[in-house]
Amino acid sequence: MDLAQKLEELKRRDHAAESGGGPERRERQHKEGKMSARERIEFLLDEGTFEETDKLITHHCTDFGMDKQKYYGDGFVTGYGRIEGRLVFVFAQDFTVFGGSLSQANAGKIVKIMDMAAKVGAPVIGLNDSGGARIQEGVASLAGYADIFLRNTLSSGVIPQISAIMGPCAGGAVYSPAITDFILMVDKTSYMFITGPDVIKTVTHEEVTKEDLGGAMTHNQKSGVAHFLAHDDAECLSMVRELLSFVPSNNMEDPPRRECTDPMDRRQDALDSMVPAESNKPYDIKDVIRAVIDDGYFFEVHEHFATNIVVGFARLNGRSVGIVANQPAMLAGVLDINSSIKGARFVRFCDAFNIPLITFEDVPGFLPGVQQEHGGIIMHGAKLLFAFAEATVPKITVITRKAYGGAYCVMASKHIRADVNYAWPTAEIAVMGPEGAVDIVYKRELDKTHSSEERTKKRAEKIEEFKDRFANPYVAAEKGFIDAVIQPRDTRPKIIQALEMLETKRDKNPPKKHGNIPL
Repeated sequence: MDLAQKLEELKRRDHAAESGGGPERRERQHKEGKMSARERIEFLLDEGTFEETDKLITHHCTDFGMDKQKYYGDGFVTGYGRIEGRLVFVFAQDFTVFGGSLSQANAGKIVKIMDMAAKVGAPVIGLNDSGGARIQEGVASLAGYADIFLRNTLSSGVIPQISAIMGPCAGGAVYSPAITDFILMVDKTSYMFITGPDVIKTVTHEEVTKEDLGGAMTHNQKSGVAHFLAHDDAECLSMVRELLSFVPSNNMEDPPRRECTDPMDRRQDALDSMVPAESNKPYDIKDVIRAVIDDGYFFEVHEHFATNIVVGFARLNGRSVGIVANQPAMLAGVLDINSSIKGARFVRFCDAFNIPLITFEDVPGFLPGVQQEHGGIIMHGAKLLFAFAEATVPKITVITRKAYGGAYCVMASKHIRADVNYAWPTAEIAVMGPEGAVDIVYKRELDKTHSSEERTKKRAEKIEEFKDRFANPYVAAEKGFIDAVIQPRDTRPKIIQALEMLETKRDKNPPKKHGNIPL
């Protein structure tokens, strides 16, 4: 074969690989509102930066007539490219080839780029659209999954790992995304579950649709498995790009910084009246967050899950920060099982990747109830406590209103190594709310009153007395638990000044293999 023939053969194989399962199957993807694997990669990466790896690989299975069904690339597109000029590694499952099923050969493609990403310190992005393990290969395909799971685990906390679920993801395939840092799902076209509706109907006699069992909204709102909800492939891929703009390429780097046109000394007068005078009235903590951060832009994570706590990314003077905030507009901002898990997961990600943590606190305590206690609120609440206490990144806390009981300790208090703790004049820092405290501390005195009117009057007086003596920020400030009581309007410049002071912070935990977080 001369050189011209060799070049022609290369061109033929390249074209075959890029054709995937053929135009008919690709058109079927389009009719379902889905891009093809290669279209997704082209949309995700900076134009012209994709370098494909193992483009001509094929499977090795000879059973069930598979030796006569071979496609170059074997149903996976892998490689590397750039997002906003930064190196990333990516794999995309091609549903047009064997339903995007995992084989020993294409698992090897993924393992190869994951190993390379870990070596060079770059994020890995998986675009999932697969029917699962390739049944014809038996245990070999399962071994491929296990190889990937190991890399997911070893790379956790070392390089960012992002999973976009853009079609089916079922069975053992779900565990790779579950180990990664963030999961995005596309509404109406993606789903995740261990066993499908048919198996569930056979085993438990429950009837459920794929959408209700493992659709995008189910996992964003009910299970908390997914962190972001997109309405189509384009929005999903755009969100991946946006997410990466807040995080570093690896755990040895600082997050990317952007030029800031929002004045760092900007004071927001509206914050002075943001918290209602009545302590039992709700307000939206997101309004507080947006008033403080650069340009009011908040990239929320886990928006639909455990909405009594808010987490997400923002910038302050161009610097990426992680925001954790109680949400008084939902369940009065109490901590419960789901919000504790949500908060802990986010805190640990930020700590792993050198992203400072800003906490806005308005928490009346942990949610009481038999269901919460039996569900393990003690264990799950301890996760959030563990995460904040373990974190060594700069930690700044602003108490806007309530900070009661154990929840005060948990929400990045001074006692668990928060660096700078501010309080607004509206802050109430106490073991418990004034009403409950008075009923306990003054119970005998109140029981001695002769009439209900007299008791009500006396109780009201004691509540006001308790508020004046204990439920304010000045007692905590006198003890050094609060660094300063600040005017709400000054929150942005105060936080930015604190971040600049903490820029060279160095802290570490005792030498150990790892902690034993209560799981």
